Amino acid sequence: VPLPIMRVLVAPNAFKESLSSREAARAMASGVRRACPSARIDLLPVADGGDGTLDAFDLPVRRTWARDPLGRYVRARYGLDPRRRLAVVEMAEASGLRRIGLDERDPIAASTEGTGDLLRAALDDGARELLIGVGGSATVDAATGALRALGARFLDRRGKDLASGGGALERLVRIDPSGIDPRARRVRLRVACDVVNPLLGARGAARVFGPQKGATPADVRTLDRGLTAFARAVRACGGPDVARLRHGGAAGGAAAGFHVLLDAELADGAELILSLLDFDAHARRADLVLTGEGRLDATTAGGKAPAAVARRCRRIGVPVVALCGVRACTPAAAARMGFAASLPILPGPAGTDEAIVRAAEWLAQAAEAAAALFLAGRRSWRSR
Repeated sequence: VPLPIMRVLVAPNAFKESLSSREAARAMASGVRRACPSARIDLLPVADGGDGTLDAFDLPVRRTWARDPLGRYVRARYGLDPRRRLAVVEMAEASGLRRIGLDERDPIAASTEGTGDLLRAALDDGARELLIGVGGSATVDAATGALRALGARFLDRRGKDLASGGGALERLVRIDPSGIDPRARRVRLRVACDVVNPLLGARGAARVFGPQKGATPADVRTLDRGLTAFARAVRACGGPDVARLRHGGAAGGAAAGFHVLLDAELADGAELILSLLDFDAHARRADLVLTGEGRLDATTAGGKAPAAVARRCRRIGVPVVALCGVRACTPAAAARMGFAASLPILPGPAGTDEAIVRAAEWLAQAAEAAAALFLAGRRSWRSR
């Protein structure tokens, strides 16, 4: 009996430290083809503002020199759509944890100046619209480094410029935005945030994300004082109260910094990126959607791309299956997020190193199984 033509949308997030979203999509597609050679497969890698945001956009890539979190020059990428004059900048490219070793993590010293270098390069290339994905940063400096690279000044009580890094911010008294590159204020700037945390408080940038970036308990207190000083200086120059700003704590307060000094729009990263990718139009043409990420857990529902994919698929009425390296929630919890099924890809016990090396192979096998089960369950199945 000939198999029906099945239309499958493959829309995974990156599998952290293992596969980019594009690599994951290709692996899934190969598995679907084994189960159903006649399948019509649409590849649409997704992201939520974290690592892999740039890979979700099929744009010409530009490379330039930019400073890493500790001030060393590296070659970093950004995407540029010359027709729309849209540039996509991923903060992790220059200012990310992936740029430094485990023993180098130091948010007291780490700076976002390299992200400012990338933004300036995009402006030099004629960008009129900027999208910044801010996840994966190594910094807690409220984007003062990036803003300094664009011409802002951050001054102590004596009127002297502060040193780079989040640790210096506790001495911040005054912000001088007069030197900011005027092009940065003429473009439309949107920040794709992968968390909703505020700048300050128990769920603030320093307390929640500082330890992940290498901060000791003493460092966390220093960083929190610095972000408090930043919020106070913003109010002193006539700006808004950013202490409780939704998304303001993303990337160590970078979202708040871009918002108050460059008038950036802060948005839920997954929803923004899915809209820019015209996800709904792709999903309406599909009979089945496959998504996934490295770890499916309670945080997935809090802003991760697979959960946004599931929400949209539920509205459209197309089933979505999540494939994950680790499922750290119950199948019932995954179902509440909107997944018709959630399948861990590991075929058996495996160490971390083996799981990383064989991720594409195992992801293809899981996608093959998901597609085969979908076909088996639809004996009178007909495509859209």
